[in-house]
Amino acid sequence: MTYFLQNFVNALQWGSFYALIALGYSMVYGVLLLFNFAHGDIFMVGSYIGFFVATGLIGLSAAGIITLPYWLILVLTILVSMVLTSFVGVLIERVGYRPLRDAPRASAAITGLMIGIILETLNLILLGAERYKFPALMESKQIEWIQETFGVSVTTKKIMIVGVSLLLMYLLNLFVMKTKWGMAMRAMAYDFAVVPLMGIPLNTIAAMTFGLGSALAAAAGILFGTAYPVMDPYMGVTIGWKAFVAAILGGRGSIVGAAAAGFILGFIEIFSASIFPSTYRDLIAYSIILFILVFRPHGLFGQEHTSKLRL
Repeated sequence: MTYFLQNFVNALQWGSFYALIALGYSMVYGVLLLFNFAHGDIFMVGSYIGFFVATGLIGLSAAGIITLPYWLILVLTILVSMVLTSFVGVLIERVGYRPLRDAPRASAAITGLMIGIILETLNLILLGAERYKFPALMESKQIEWIQETFGVSVTTKKIMIVGVSLLLMYLLNLFVMKTKWGMAMRAMAYDFAVVPLMGIPLNTIAAMTFGLGSALAAAAGILFGTAYPVMDPYMGVTIGWKAFVAAILGGRGSIVGAAAAGFILGFIEIFSASIFPSTYRDLIAYSIILFILVFRPHGLFGQEHTSKLRL
């Protein structure tokens, strides 16, 4: 039981990253019916923006210009990085995707891949191939009573990562379900052609969708950097593609589905690596997902639809 609980805790943390990134994929696809294949690299950009924001705040605090505790630096880093990365997402939609609305739909997929390569290359040009270490913004303290009672290693850092991830997912769900802009996003997902006739600005909603998804990817990047401090320009490739798989597993445009599938993928990977050799992890995880999609081709929470991909 102790072994199971320890892997359960680790899987919650790992699944949090997949869930936050998968939400961005799912929202863009649900509203615009296109896959933003640059989303994994936006996760990387958000992590680097968080690195520079945190480093700057720590430097100002050390110089005595401002006095901030480290927990407040962490909060400000997450918020500021989410805002700045959302502008990156809006820029990508405006420059990369909006001009292609009348182009063949394959152009969107190719464009996303090219934008991802551009972001990686710009990182290499501006910062070089050197790996950076994300600042330690909080001390990872062991929760003693959990260790003594259950024999499970639970740290304050893991609780923070899972807690912040769940909070962001809850706030996103509130925004989509309770606000006028969220209603407009759901209307676009339901019927893209009729929405303009109702006076809803398509360009604004499309840009907002990209911005929200990019902000969540930035939060995932900072939380990932807090847990695994080593950063490099290609850090978003693998985790981005895995989050894309989670978005497909969750179902078209389903926020709950994307979040749940992200955690499911994290659980499968962690428990596979704990039982079998770690080299079998991806084989087992994607074999299970493939088996699920054979019987649920529209995802766990998705609904059957016949619409074509569009920009």
